[in-house]
Parts: sequence; C-alpha cells; structure tokens
Amino acid sequence: MNSRKARRRIEKAGNTGVLEMIFPDYVMFETEESTHTFAAGHLLRRDDVEIHLEEAEDALHVTLAAEQTPVRFLQLRWNRIMPVSALYLGDAWERTYGDCQWRSMDPARVMPWYFLCSDRDAMQGFGVKVNPGSFAGWSVDPKGISLWLDVRNGGRGVVLSGRSVLLAEVISEESLGISAFAFARNFCRRMCASPLLPPFPVYGGNNWYYAYGNSSEEEILKDSEALHSLCEGNANKPFMILDDGWQTAYDPEHGINAGPWDRGNSRFPDMAALAGKMKQFDVRPGIWFRPLWNQAAPKEWILDYGAKRYMDPSRLEVLELVCADVRRFAFWGYEMVKYDFSSVDIFDRYGMAMNPFPAGRWGWTFHDRTRTSAEIVRNFYQAIHQAAGSMLLLGCNTIGHLAAGHIHLSRTGDDTSGKSWERTRKMGVNTLAFRMCQHRIFFDCDADCIGILSGRIPWERNAQWGRLLSRGGTAFFASIQPGSLTEEETQTMKQFFRDASLQNFDAQPLDWQENTCPEHWSINGMREDFSWYCPEGNDLNF
Repeated sequence: MNSRKARRRIEKAGNTGVLEMIFPDYVMFETEESTHTFAAGHLLRRDDVEIHLEEAEDALHVTLAAEQTPVRFLQLRWNRIMPVSALYLGDAWERTYGDCQWRSMDPARVMPWYFLCSDRDAMQGFGVKVNPGSFAGWSVDPKGISLWLDVRNGGRGVVLSGRSVLLAEVISEESLGISAFAFARNFCRRMCASPLLPPFPVYGGNNWYYAYGNSSEEEILKDSEALHSLCEGNANKPFMILDDGWQTAYDPEHGINAGPWDRGNSRFPDMAALAGKMKQFDVRPGIWFRPLWNQAAPKEWILDYGAKRYMDPSRLEVLELVCADVRRFAFWGYEMVKYDFSSVDIFDRYGMAMNPFPAGRWGWTFHDRTRTSAEIVRNFYQAIHQAAGSMLLLGCNTIGHLAAGHIHLSRTGDDTSGKSWERTRKMGVNTLAFRMCQHRIFFDCDADCIGILSGRIPWERNAQWGRLLSRGGTAFFASIQPGSLTEEETQTMKQFFRDASLQNFDAQPLDWQENTCPEHWSINGMREDFSWYCPEGNDLNF
C-alpha cells in the first residue's frame, strides 16, 4: 500500500513487490455512541480504547484493546490513486453463489478478506491473513483503499473488558508479467502458512442429489456397493457420505433437519452397525450433520435474534455438546464429518445476503459479549477440529478465512443439483474457477457434486461437468441414482473416479476474467474447452 509512509522491498526473484511497511493514512473507529478519526500512528487512544499498528515481518498487525466501550468497526484508509480501468476480484464471506467475478471498480462494493487488482500486465493484491479476530472487508475508489474491520459481537459493539485482540494481519503485493491466476495462488499462500490438508485425495459418493433425504440403511448400502463397483481397482478408497435424513428430527415438510444427533431414525436403526457394513464394500463411511440445531438443547442455549432455534456457539455448554456429537461419530466408525449450516444458523442469513457484513445491523448479541463474532466463529471451528481426532472434516456453509487450518475440505460454493443443469452450471463451475486459487493452500476445495437423477439433467451436460471436476485436482463427489447409468456412462464414470482418486491434475481457468462460467481451461498445461450452454438456452427457473 504505497502511501507516503510506505517502504517497499522488491523481491529478487521475479518482479514482485512486497510492502514491508504499510501504514495507512487514517484510522477510524466507531462505537455505539460516536465515531473517531485519527491520522495513523503506532498507538491511537481515545478514552479506554487503544488501537495498535505494528510492523511484523511482512504484515501490518492491527490490535484493539478496550475496557467497557462497545466498539463496532475500525476503518483503515490508504490514500493512493487506484486505476479505474482495472478489474477487481474479491473473495466471499462463506460460499460463493455463482456470483464470483472480476468486475470494474465499484466504491460501494465490499470485498471480503482480500481483493486483487488486474491492470493490463500489472497485478496487485491486498488482504488479511487467515484466522483474524474480525470480519475484514475491502473497498476501493479512485482515490484510495479502505479496510473495514467488523469487530461487533453479533449486531452490537464488542465489550472487550480489558482484552486485547489481534484483529488483522494486513499484507499486500504487486507483480508484473504474471497471470492473474498464478498471482492469486501466490497471494493466497501468503495469507495461509499452515493449512490442514487431507493425507490423500478425497473423492467418492454422496446420496443427496438423487435421494434428497429420502433414504435408508438399505439404500446407503446399495450406494456403497455401487460405488465400490465404479471404483474397483483404485488404490485409494472412496468415501460414501451419508447426507441429511438419517437423524430423528427430520421433517422436510416442516423444514426441520435438526438433532439430537445421538441416534438414527427408524430407517437408520443402528448408525454404528451401518458404518461397519459400509466398510465391507471397501468404502470409507462419512456422515453429515447440522451442529448448531439440536432440539434437545435447553432454551437458554439458543441465540436470541428472532429465529429462536439455533444454539449459541459462544457458550461452553454448546461447544461441549457439539464436540460430544463429533466424537460419537468417530466412535460409530465414520471417517469423515460433513458439518453444515453453521453460518446461517449463527447469523440468520446465507452468504448471498451477507452484504456488506455477515451480521445485520440489529441489536442481538452472543451470550459472551467479550469476544468478537469472528473470534467466536473461529473458536467453534477449532473445537470441532480438536474433537474430530483422525476423522476428516468437510465444512459446508463455513467461513473459509476463519476455518482455514481447522477443516480439511471446504464446500466453496452453493449446492449444485441432480435436477437443474442451470444450477449446477452456475454454482459448480463458478466456484471451481474462482476459488481454485485457494485449493491445497487454505484447504482442499470441494465444488460440490455431479448429480445424476434419471430423466433430469441430460448426460452430455453432466459428462462435461464430471470431466472438468474429476480433472480439476480438487475433491470429487457424485450422487448417482441406482440404475440410472447406461453401460457407456458407467465406463465414463469409472474413468472420472479413477482420475479423482489420483488428483494429479493442475487445472486453471483461462477466461475467468471475461466469463463468470469459464469455458476454456488449462489442465496439466493443455487447453481444454467446454460448452456449458444448451442450444435452446438454459432454464433459469431452478
């Protein structure tokens, strides 16, 4: 961030500049009563609020301390000319929703966690390292850059009660003569030094996109047997994920898919025995759950923002219950846990509505008012990680920048479909392209399934998605309705699973700066072209 106080260090290898000293020009903080603006310095004080700015290696550390003043936001401002003709790319608060794209400058746009600027052959990146103590969003205008740090507790200011919190480690970088994708991948590496990665390529089956919850032990065992036949000969065994619908509180007609998670329903009479039976088909059993919705929880454990259904992760009792559930899955014999819905259960909104920040403006708080929302969410992920033991963790509807280092895999986009090709195209291809720069750097990325439901999505569409997904080098899952494949399609799926079991592919989108659904890809250095659109036009009603 090239302000008058900045000192730049140019790396010897390549035309890459790393800003070693990146002090802003101004700092603002907002309480529930007032707003205060300062010319930036190392230590800023107002009443009982202190803001520390400190150089540490290649980052600017931003730390907040306070007693009883409820602090809501910090803004750091760098005054510098930004190119209005450039393209800008930001990340997402949790999953993408088919909406990630390079865009022209929009001063009203908040770009979560980091943003990249592409100006002809020049690339710039600005971001915060993973696991910060705040929700960090960037905005850009022709005169400069603002970093907004949301330090609220729910919808109100955090009351730190004497605590000091590292809110962000701010970094920036610039390069010449490098592709946008290569720059994005390199910049992500600077943001995450210690990812939690699976020890082998993860792939397999998931029953959701043909069963949609209408399943049973018998059906899962048939799925396991079918998956084994499709993966026979692969040295790396596939996972078979038992998705939503096994729990006792499952009532889709009334929108209920809650716990308790200590037993199955009448269609799943013995969850431990089921895991053992699945292993007999040489698959690794995995299980889905929604950790923060448990109908057995006492009322005082529930978040009070109107929905009155979801548990408050700032409570120790809630974390103990969730961790007990996770440990139980391991005791039953499951080797992967896919945990879902935690972001919407905490903030009462999906990522598409988290604008400009995950929490709304209304005045709810967590039970523990002394920690920021980001700290509480991060601690929730840490607790599940510690409880999981040797099980792999797949986070769905998780906040990637806070979960990095605590989940092995991340479902980086919204649901694909076994019924709607347009939904698969929009959600799947977009998230694969735009978050692949985080793959094996933050975690392993999962762009979701190829869904095969007889008579719904034409095979020629699914076959293209399967070809890209299986050769993308990321996690690969398929939902296949039994009996829906022809012999030719069966052989194609076997090849998809064989490729996915190895994941020895390096895939990069080539036209991602012009297209939200890239059709031209480099796979192991060779160009491959895809056609995502139906001749008669795609159906937008999904």
